[in-house]
Amino acid sequence: MLSVHTSPLDQPGVGDAGGMNVYVVELARRIAALDIEVEIFTRATRSDLPPVVEADPGVRVRHVVAGPFEGLAKNELPAQLCAFARGVLRAEADHEVGWYDLIHSHYWLSGQIGALAKERWGVPLVHSMHTMGKVKNALLAAGDEPEPRARIIGEEQVVEAADWLVANTDEEARQLIEMYDADPRSVVTVNPGVDLEVFTPGDCLAARRLLGLPEDAVVLMFVGRIQPLKAPDVLVRAAAELLTLRPELRDRLVVAVVGGPSGSGTAAPDALADLAADLGIAANVRFVPPVRQAELAQWYRAATLVAVPSYNESFGLVALEAQACGTPVVAAATGGLLTAVSDGDSGILVDGHDPREWARVLEELLGDPAQLTRLGLGGVKHAQGFGWAVTAARTLEIYAAALAPPEHSVRVLGR
Repeated sequence: MLSVHTSPLDQPGVGDAGGMNVYVVELARRIAALDIEVEIFTRATRSDLPPVVEADPGVRVRHVVAGPFEGLAKNELPAQLCAFARGVLRAEADHEVGWYDLIHSHYWLSGQIGALAKERWGVPLVHSMHTMGKVKNALLAAGDEPEPRARIIGEEQVVEAADWLVANTDEEARQLIEMYDADPRSVVTVNPGVDLEVFTPGDCLAARRLLGLPEDAVVLMFVGRIQPLKAPDVLVRAAAELLTLRPELRDRLVVAVVGGPSGSGTAAPDALADLAADLGIAANVRFVPPVRQAELAQWYRAATLVAVPSYNESFGLVALEAQACGTPVVAAATGGLLTAVSDGDSGILVDGHDPREWARVLEELLGDPAQLTRLGLGGVKHAQGFGWAVTAARTLEIYAAALAPPEHSVRVLGR
């Protein structure tokens, strides 16, 4: 596996680490449990990192030195792809010919390396886009920077080079075909999963006591990287609007923001706190650094609602994790969230990003405890269909198709 720009060992929720990190870790772990050795190549971001880390039984993470260890933005990484490719090829050269059977690259930067290694080693390339520049530019958040032309060209090259393209949702598969001219025969949808052993329903009051939250609080929660694409400002603005509609909630309302600055958000790391102050709700907003999964599950259980107001999501693992914990979700009706949330059954999908509309939806739900309970139960049921074991099994079918002779690959995937 190739994960150039972000390490599977990094803490999700800050920097460039997010849902893709969780995806790579969980998929590798499940595949390794089936006696398939996995090596993940990622760029070294600290000088003290060991060259190889045994992350899990059967899962090795290789740190490749390519460019300065720190201070290198994601848009500067294309200049280091040659150095990274050299490190990958050197690792393979230490083994006998045919050591690697297949490459699975994640994100377009990794796909560029994968296309080269595929030709060098004579093995199939499976690629997951995770996010796409054309889609992001079509749904650009206010104040966010458009993806550069170099990325668009790079993505087009990867789509052409890959033997199989794994889409998170049917919508992403459609975008690959219509926006990138991908061969429909090479595109397969595999929904990401959720760890159903970690993210489970639990005692809300116990979680609140553990986290230092008032037991009678109304807790609106955002989880993820703080950047315009994820739109945490929509929740903060909606919370201010909500207090104009329900001023009696001011002493009980808590807006929990779990995550750290990322992307263009790093240019103004205090912007969200400043916005809360300008709106007069600074005392209601609680900022929490990224936390490990076990603690994150407690935050989900403690929340009244989880908001996912992103301008686009390739899938939306946060929404799925929250639902698995029995917490209703209010999400933007876009991208993978249309799959991750069952509208009206496990959560509510909102068209657009108008804070007044979001406040209206929040007020309606908060005024209907029975509806909240019903959505919470529906969320648990909905999430049960997205375990990582299912994701891994489906991905292995794609690997088998990629490794099979062309005349057999269609039969392997049951097409």
